[in-house]
This record gives sequence, structure tokens and C-alpha cells, in this order.
Amino acid sequence: MTTPPVSRPVTSPFGARTTAIEVVAGLDLTGKQMIVTGGASGLGAATVDALARAGAAVTVAVRDPDAVAPASESGLPVRVAQLDLVDLDSIARFVDGWTGPVDALVANAGVMAVPDLRTTSTGWELQLGVNFLGHFALALGLHDRLAEARGRVVVVSSGAQLRSGVDLDDLNFESRPYDPWVAYAQSKSADVLLAVGIARHWAAEGITANACAPGFIHTNLQRHVPPEAMRAMGVLDDDGALIHPPHYKTPAEGAATAVFLATSPLVAGVTGAYFEDGQESSVVEGGTDAPGGVAAWSVDPVRADALWDRAQDAVAGHVGGHVGGRN
Repeated sequence: MTTPPVSRPVTSPFGARTTAIEVVAGLDLTGKQMIVTGGASGLGAATVDALARAGAAVTVAVRDPDAVAPASESGLPVRVAQLDLVDLDSIARFVDGWTGPVDALVANAGVMAVPDLRTTSTGWELQLGVNFLGHFALALGLHDRLAEARGRVVVVSSGAQLRSGVDLDDLNFESRPYDPWVAYAQSKSADVLLAVGIARHWAAEGITANACAPGFIHTNLQRHVPPEAMRAMGVLDDDGALIHPPHYKTPAEGAATAVFLATSPLVAGVTGAYFEDGQESSVVEGGTDAPGGVAAWSVDPVRADALWDRAQDAVAGHVGGHVGGRN
């Protein structure tokens, strides 16, 4: 049976206040195997909860399995596995231990605003190394399992991708001064390029990939942001208590678009796109004044191919997988 073409841009009945549970209402995911990285708390935990409640067998892939032990005792079809995205050998062990198809991989884990320049064992700047390269290696290693299921990859990016593209001449801040927010923005642009790269390389095998922005949410992702910066953003009071501005979402609302991309029939066959609040975003010129959308540099196929090649070189010898041709 051929899937009918999807009209673009994709729209849905969901919005900024839709919760992840509401997205899967009426869906039966029994028999589906799904992986969520960073599912111990925040957006990841809300994603896991919605997928599992709809019947999917969900693997929570985290650095510290003990942090999510209660999830595996909830009666939901959830299991926990160790995965450290900064460690390519850890990724290889996870891949080697996986059996069966992968219906969806939700690349949710990440770090933000690391205050000083740190690098991974491969020499990549830490935020780029975790947010992009670790997930690239994981998807590459799981390629055959994704192809078996004609699976979906969902890459959790951020509106920060509007603030900076990927500097292919200086990925790791060897020539330019390190700035934690520029580094974060670069990694989130790279996340969108990961979805574009998968779309260009693996679409013929039925694997789709899309990126999304969850919006503003209080989670552990902000752990590196200093209190003075949080106060300047208007989200921390003088007593150290969090403030929830009207535009901030709950974790369940923030997870809704990722769950939509992982499960909804409305996006079957859609690949290489970027979504916000359950809707496909328009391509815009990036910059600090951009109110929304996806920056042209974040969906540039030439940049996607170049970054894919750099990432493939970086993980060679650690994580096997299928590179594929370009559409």
C-alpha cells in the first residue's frame, strides 16, 4: 500500500497548549518499539509517559539508569538502558545490545550553555558533541533497525537555532572566542541539519526524520545557566524561586510536538522538516530578531551534507552503520 502524498506545509489540530497525552489520544502503539534519550526528567519524561501510555514499548536511554528506576516500576511498558552520548563506546554498546526494529528514536537529551569550553574525547565542543554528534552516532548505529521498521527519527532542537548557524570552519571554537550561547545555538542548528541529513541519505529506505522546537520550559537543561542570567530573563525572583511567564510551557506541553512527530499519521512520510507547536515551520532568515520559524542555514542541504561527512569521520571505528546515498 502506498502512502498518499502529504500536503505541505503540514498543519495539525494541535497547538502550543496541547499536551503529549492529548497528541496520542486514540492511538494504539502496541507492538511499537521506541527509544527516548534523556528520558529521566523534564521533556524526556513527559515524552516517555505519553508514548508508553499509548502502548509503545519505550526504552529510556540515559547516563544514570538509577535516575529513572521508578519508571520501570510504573506498570507501563518502559525499560531503562545506560547510554552516555559523550562516549562513543557507550553508544556502540547500546547499539550492540539492541534487538528488534526501532519504530521511533526521539533524540531528546542535551546540554545547554556550558560555561567554559569543554571537549569530548573526539575533540568536539561538548554541546555539539552531545546534542548533535552523539545522536548522529546513535542513529547511524541503529540504521538497520530503523530501516526494518521504516522508523522515524525525531530530533529535539530549539528556537536557538535562529541565533547561529554551524561554523564549518571552526566547529570547536579553536579560532574564535568561546561563547556558551553561541555554542548552544550552533548545536541546535546542527540538530536540524541532522534531520535534513537523514532525509537526504535514508529516505529511500523508508526512514524519516524531523526536528522540532519544544518552546520555553523550566527543566534541568538550565542547570548551567547562572542565577543572574535567569533573573535577567525574568524567570527567577530575588529569592531564587522560578517564575513561570505566560509563554512558558509545562513539560507535557513542551513534549507534544516531539510525540506528534514520533506517532501521528499526519506526518507519515514527511521528512527533513522543522516543527513548532504541532505545525511545520516556515524557512526564515536567521538572526536575533527572528520571532520564529527555522533559519535557512539550519535546513541548508549543502551544510547538512558537509556536517554529515565530518560526523561520519568523527565516529568511524567506534560506531558502525549505514551512510547511504543522497536523494
